[in-house]
Amino acid sequence: MPSFNFDNTYARLPERFGTRLNPTPVQDPRLIKLNRNLADQLGLDLDELDNKTAAALFSGNLVPEGAEPLAMAYAGHQFGNFVPQLGDGRAILLGEVIDRAGRRWDIQLKGSGQTPFSRRGDGRAALGPVLREYLISDAMHALGIPTTRALAAVTSGEPVFRETPLPGAVLTRVASSHIRIGTFQYFAMREDREAVKLLADYAIGRHYPDLKSAPNPYSALLTTVQERQASLIARWMHVGFIHGVMNTDNMTISGETIDYGPCAFMDQYNPDTVFSSIDDFGRYAFGNQPRIAQWNLARFAETLLPLLHDEQDSAIAIAVEIINRFSDIFDTFWLTGMRRKLGLAIEQQDDKQLIDSLLQLLQQHKADYTNVFRALSHIAEGPATEPTLNDYLPQTPDFDNWLERWQTRLDQETESPAQRAEAMRRVNPAYIPRNHKAEQALSAAVQDEDFSKFEALLAVLNKPFTEQPGCRHYQEPPQPDERVYQTFCGT
Repeated sequence: MPSFNFDNTYARLPERFGTRLNPTPVQDPRLIKLNRNLADQLGLDLDELDNKTAAALFSGNLVPEGAEPLAMAYAGHQFGNFVPQLGDGRAILLGEVIDRAGRRWDIQLKGSGQTPFSRRGDGRAALGPVLREYLISDAMHALGIPTTRALAAVTSGEPVFRETPLPGAVLTRVASSHIRIGTFQYFAMREDREAVKLLADYAIGRHYPDLKSAPNPYSALLTTVQERQASLIARWMHVGFIHGVMNTDNMTISGETIDYGPCAFMDQYNPDTVFSSIDDFGRYAFGNQPRIAQWNLARFAETLLPLLHDEQDSAIAIAVEIINRFSDIFDTFWLTGMRRKLGLAIEQQDDKQLIDSLLQLLQQHKADYTNVFRALSHIAEGPATEPTLNDYLPQTPDFDNWLERWQTRLDQETESPAQRAEAMRRVNPAYIPRNHKAEQALSAAVQDEDFSKFEALLAVLNKPFTEQPGCRHYQEPPQPDERVYQTFCGT
C-alpha cells in the first residue's frame, strides 16, 4: 500500500461544506493508465504498486490510510439558470497531499458512485468521457495552460447506462483545489454569511496567503481571481480551446481549467464555433468565452458583497468597479499572447489591427487556426522549407497582402529571424487534440478495448511544440467526413 502524505484541511471545515462518505466499490477494476510523472511530483511512491492494487486504489475499492473522503457541496448557474444545489454527484474528494515542493493538491475520484448530491444520477462515469478528460487535461498541461490533471484511469467492470449501455470507468483527478464560484454561491444563496466568510478566508489562506495583509482581503480576492480567470481564458483563446460548459460551478477560484465535458479545439477559425451538444444558443461559443467569464465573476462578486463593505451600496460599488476592469485585463493578456504568436516582441499601437485583420481573413477563408500560426512560425525564419507548408495558408491576394504587412512589421523588431521563429514555435503548437483524432482514439478504446490510438495520441500531445517524425497526420485538419460537430457531457 503506497503512502499518501495527506493533510486534509478542507475536511476540517464545518460539516455543511460536504458530506463524508466512502466511494462505492466497483465490480472488477482494471488499470488503464497511470501518470507516473505526476505521481512522482506528488511524492507518491508507486513503483512497487502492482496493477491489481493500483486498480483497487484508483477505483475507490481501496481507500488509502489518512484519506477523509467527502463529497463537496456547491451550487451554480448552468447556462444562465441558477441551481441552488449541485455538489459532487459522482465524485469523492479523497483528501489533500503535499507534493515534493511543499504544494498542496486535492486528489479526487470521479465516477466513484452516488452521493447525496447525485440528483437521481448513477454517480458513475463512462469510459469515453474519462479518457477524454485524461487526454485533454494532459494536453492542456503540456500547452502550459493551468488545468486539473489526471493521475489515473481505471475501468470498473460495470456498465453505465446513458442512451445505451457503456463501459464504466473512474478517473483520479488532481487539482490545486476544487473550490468553485459555485461553492460560494451555495452558501450565499442560503444567506449563510458565516460560511461565506469561512470559505473566503480558507481560499485566501490556501491559494493567496499574501492577500491576508491587504487593506481589504476580500476585494483583493475578487481582484486576484478575476486576473487569474482573465489570464486563463486568454490562454484558451490563444490555442483555440472551447470549454463548452462555462457554468459557474465549472470556474475555479485557483484559475485552473476544470471539467472537460463537451470541450473541443477549433479547427477552422470562427468565433461562433460551438461544440457542446447542449449549447443550443451558442452561449459558450469560442468568441463568447471572455464575456461569460466576466458574467460568472460578477456572480462571484455578489457572494462576497457582505464581506466587501458593511454598507450594501458601498459593497456594490466596490464590486462593480472591480468587475468593470475585466475587459481591459483580458484584452491585455490576449494581446500580449497574440503578439507572441506573431513574433512581435516590441509593442506598437497598430498591432491589434494587424492581429484582427489576420483573424478576419482566417474566418473568411475557413482556414485552420492552429496550422496557420504554426506555418507563420516557419515563415518568420525565412523561405519555407516544408514542401507542403502552403497547404496550411490561404492562397489569396488579400492574405498575401497581409503577409507583406506582417513582414514589414517584423522588420522593425530587433531579434534575428531564427530567434523570432524559435520563440514563435514555443507558443504556436504543432499538435493539439484535434477532435477527429480524439474521437478515433476514444472510439477504439470504448468499442474495441484498443487503447493503442489513445496512447499514441497522448504521447504526441505531451510534446505539442516539437514536430515529431512520422506524426504529420496529427497536424492535418479533418476531412469532411471526419469532422466532429458536437461533443457530449459525460453525465
